[in-house]
Amino acid sequence: MMVKGTALASLALLAVSCGSGGSKTQTTAEVETVRNLVKVETVGTRTVAQTEEFTGTILPFTENNISPSLALRIQKINADVGSQVSKGQVLVELDKSSLLQSQVQLENLKTDLQRYQTLYQQGGISKQTLDQLETQVQASQVAYDNLLENTVLASPVSGVVTERNYDPGDLYGANGPILTVMQIDRVKVQVNISEAYFPQVKVGMPVEIKLDVYPGETFEGKVSLIHPSVDAATRTFTTEITIPNGNRKLRPGMFSRVSLNFGEAEQIVVPDIAVQKQIGSNERYGFVVENGIARRRTLRVGRQVGNYVVIESGVRDGEQIVIAGAQKLLDGTQVEITRE
Repeated sequence: MMVKGTALASLALLAVSCGSGGSKTQTTAEVETVRNLVKVETVGTRTVAQTEEFTGTILPFTENNISPSLALRIQKINADVGSQVSKGQVLVELDKSSLLQSQVQLENLKTDLQRYQTLYQQGGISKQTLDQLETQVQASQVAYDNLLENTVLASPVSGVVTERNYDPGDLYGANGPILTVMQIDRVKVQVNISEAYFPQVKVGMPVEIKLDVYPGETFEGKVSLIHPSVDAATRTFTTEITIPNGNRKLRPGMFSRVSLNFGEAEQIVVPDIAVQKQIGSNERYGFVVENGIARRRTLRVGRQVGNYVVIESGVRDGEQIVIAGAQKLLDGTQVEITRE
């Protein structure tokens, strides 16, 4: 009987021991699940270059449409797409019938004017008659010059022909210019800049330009024109940048990235891994730790600086921002900072 009682007692003791061990294991697991380990970094300031990047399209420095103002038959076209042309070079010649008639009329009037001047000196005609003929000569000269300008078309700039819409024998109409000449030994880019920078942008300010088509290359330009008004809808103003292009590597239509340097400033920066994006919106946020509690902060993010980002608002210098372990945090979650 004693053996039997001892066995029962041992079984009871074993049961108690097992129950006690199970309870201890469960409590430890519960403690582990509520521990929120996070890694933090102290928010600080650093000197940041105030460089802003804008995008634009390369444009010719000037673009001229070679067209007459009269509907005339095209006789000759002396250039084609891709032709290099010089200022004053004759590019198009049109039907000269009207020009020749005007020339004959002008020469006849000039001959008459010489005779009238002699008659006037001899007292043969009145001053009024002489003045009338002089007026006719002047009007005929204007008509002739206008026909000459619209019959023999010269390039107003040195450049390259980029468009041709007619052939010899065509009657010029309203289907675009006969030729288009672009000046590309200099080119330009127009960018729209936030009105906040209006006082800082100056004519002559140096600019860096990069093109995706020429990776690794940087082209130098200068601000050449600042539009005096700000667009009320976009709160931007247009700035024109001129770029030397003697080798003509830059061509109209190319996509460009324009960088303007506005100096340096002390700004708050945080590691970019500390910034989270709200799903379904453009909101950025992060968590700072205050007395062991995670506090969610909406962040206004600026430019990227290496592995850091500028924070324009949302955190203060000296605060501790979570850089690891933020995925499961909510505002008000208790956290434990780890140095690992």
